[in-house]
Amino acid sequence: MIQELLPEQLRRTFDHKASCIDTTENLKPLEGIIGQKRAVSALLFGLDIRERGFNIYVAGPPGMGKMTAVKSFLEELASRKDIPADWCYVNNFDDSYKPRVVKLPAGRGRQLQQDMKTLIEHIQREIPNSFESEEYGARRDEIAKAMEGQRSGVLERLNTQANEAGFTIEATSFGIIMIPMLGGRPLSEAELAALPVAAREDFQRKRDLLQEELTSSLKQVRGIEREAHKKMEEIDRKVALYIVGGLIDDLEEKYRDLPEIVEYLRAVQKDILENIKIFKSGQSGPAGQVLEGLSLQAPWLQEMPFRRYQVNVLVDNSRLGGAPVVVELNPSYNNLFGRIEKETQLGALYTDFTMIKAGSLHRANGGFLVVPVEDVLRNLFSWDGLKRALRSREIQIEEPGERLGFLTTKSLRPEPVGFDIKVVLIGHPMLYYLLHAYDEEFPELFKVKADFDTRMDCIDENIQDFLAFLSTFCQKENLKPLDSGAVARLLEHAARLAEDQEKLSTHFGALVDVVREAHFWAHQEGAVRVGAAHMQKSLDQKVYRSSLIQERICEMISRGTILIDTAGQAVGQVNGLSVISLGDYMFGKPSRITASVEPGQGGIIDIEREVELGGPIHSKGILILGGYLAQKYAQEKPLTLAARLVFEQSYDGVEGDSASSTELYALLSALAGLPIKQGIAVTGSVNQHGDVQAIGGVNQKIEGFFDICKAKGMTGEQGVIIPQSNAKNLMLREDVVEAVRSKTFHIWGVKSIDEGIEILTGSLSGDRGPDRRFPEGTINYLVEKRLHDFAESLKELPKDGRPPGSKRRSKAK
Repeated sequence: MIQELLPEQLRRTFDHKASCIDTTENLKPLEGIIGQKRAVSALLFGLDIRERGFNIYVAGPPGMGKMTAVKSFLEELASRKDIPADWCYVNNFDDSYKPRVVKLPAGRGRQLQQDMKTLIEHIQREIPNSFESEEYGARRDEIAKAMEGQRSGVLERLNTQANEAGFTIEATSFGIIMIPMLGGRPLSEAELAALPVAAREDFQRKRDLLQEELTSSLKQVRGIEREAHKKMEEIDRKVALYIVGGLIDDLEEKYRDLPEIVEYLRAVQKDILENIKIFKSGQSGPAGQVLEGLSLQAPWLQEMPFRRYQVNVLVDNSRLGGAPVVVELNPSYNNLFGRIEKETQLGALYTDFTMIKAGSLHRANGGFLVVPVEDVLRNLFSWDGLKRALRSREIQIEEPGERLGFLTTKSLRPEPVGFDIKVVLIGHPMLYYLLHAYDEEFPELFKVKADFDTRMDCIDENIQDFLAFLSTFCQKENLKPLDSGAVARLLEHAARLAEDQEKLSTHFGALVDVVREAHFWAHQEGAVRVGAAHMQKSLDQKVYRSSLIQERICEMISRGTILIDTAGQAVGQVNGLSVISLGDYMFGKPSRITASVEPGQGGIIDIEREVELGGPIHSKGILILGGYLAQKYAQEKPLTLAARLVFEQSYDGVEGDSASSTELYALLSALAGLPIKQGIAVTGSVNQHGDVQAIGGVNQKIEGFFDICKAKGMTGEQGVIIPQSNAKNLMLREDVVEAVRSKTFHIWGVKSIDEGIEILTGSLSGDRGPDRRFPEGTINYLVEKRLHDFAESLKELPKDGRPPGSKRRSKAK
């Protein structure tokens, strides 16, 4: 005998008195991730294994709190790991367009930066003082006097030789020239041309001899000047080295454990000694005047020559307490890989190594980087760049335009930074499957999948973790604590979201929103704690804000605009149930399904499919009905039936097979000629053997029909037939449970079509006896007899398909 479901089977309740807690205020905070043992195991494996390619993809539907959970988990794990090194960029004195990268222990990057700043400031202050000293001036004057004496001696000797040959030496802006003399007086060009030919040739011969001597003397003068310049430079170097050498030696001693830094310091010393002029003050001449004028207009120009000695601390980990955990919510190419900034100087763009800025990959180096996969796929170059970094184990900073070949201007090409990061992608499972199928590199780079489940077992351990989570959340967001009644109501809501009495939803994004709203209502009332009434009001108000369309449909049904009967009987007509989803709100809607039958060979015609309103799964359900009829009623003779099924007043697409059992009931009613009770709605799919199968949205479907019955008037005979396998998914509203308890509403769970049709018609379905016949008067007997009659009526038709006695109408000529 088919039994109705008891009120206790319709909803799982949590006794707040047995929870052993008063409020969530004093509970122990949650440690780890709640209800995700499989995902936690995958995370621990992926984070501990050091081999290449074992990066992690965290998969799960949106709104589950994956990002928050993973971040908290990583931060707790990272706190036990070593602090990674600092990374700095310094000038490459051999090629300034290729800055060098150096790696230092955590905290020493800032030390080096400050040490270099102090060094340069000291040198800027001391070198000008040294070059202005009397001793330095005396030594330069000595060299200058010696040079001038040697230079004068050479020129005097040359002038004597010229006078003896009848020439005088004269310095002009074009160089030194020789002028012929006659009678102690220089000759003009005209006077020289008026001389006899022999005299002119004698002057020319002597000029040629003096020209060779002049060239030799001038070369000797230049050598004297170069030698003097070298001596002055050597004095400058010695003075500068006296100041710089000791400071550099001190720094080399400080950083002796870092060979890269010692090498850099030696390069700094060499460059300072080669560019002493930039440290001198009070430069004279046109260049000094120009620089002074520009500095007045742009004071920062005074510091430009000294930028080459600065240290650009790219990543400073001095304040970390463990490995870094970086969450990049906007993974553009520049945000991930850093950028080379530029500034305008005198109308032109300028950049150097001090304007190299770090990206998320640099900050996460030595730790963990968490990135939403959808965002990284959406940003141009980011996905390809991330895969390249994972393959090469290097972080290369470059202009995005360079990769496309758009930029031809000269820019920096910094040395790449070493890559030591665990990358954690977070996204929808579908993206994981698509990337795995269509991106050849993805399986090699992300070998660990951490699957977040949408449900967890409703056991004591998970319930305690759930309470600890609520306590932690309320403390973190400064919300009022929840009392035991509010906790019980939230647990029931979690079970409803999971659509399973033995499970709890892990969709914590939706659950904490309910807690926030309940806190609001408690605050409005001035309550100290969030109680069960506040929690229920939060749930009710959320439904109220979203149920406008549902109320309009209910109104149209109650007013007769949409035809739905909730009382009486009708042949070939039954109330089916569907679910309408509107964003974050779902509700059930009844639909009238009708069937018509006649003799024929057309089989079952789905009108929804014929007009292309039926989806493939719905069409599959219709085809299964033909299989059911054939295996049950047409084993000894072919099935002769032309039937039509339709969702009445349906103007949208129909998809899913949850109404296939409903359509079969309508079809059996039409064949048997037995009326169906219109106060009973049906949901459930069916297979070819007549087994009723589970469907989704069972709670919304039952509640939707209950609301319609309530609006049109309760008769005490109304109810819903559901698959027996869906009984564990019931978490109905309390008003529905109370209606069942008071016998004004009924819910049946059935396993087969025979059980369902008996409830709908009040007649026995009937089983085949030893003679392979159904008992007379049963539903199956009537269906089989009707199909037999259809077959016999088809036999009586002539080949042209016209009824007997009818004549073919002749055509008019």
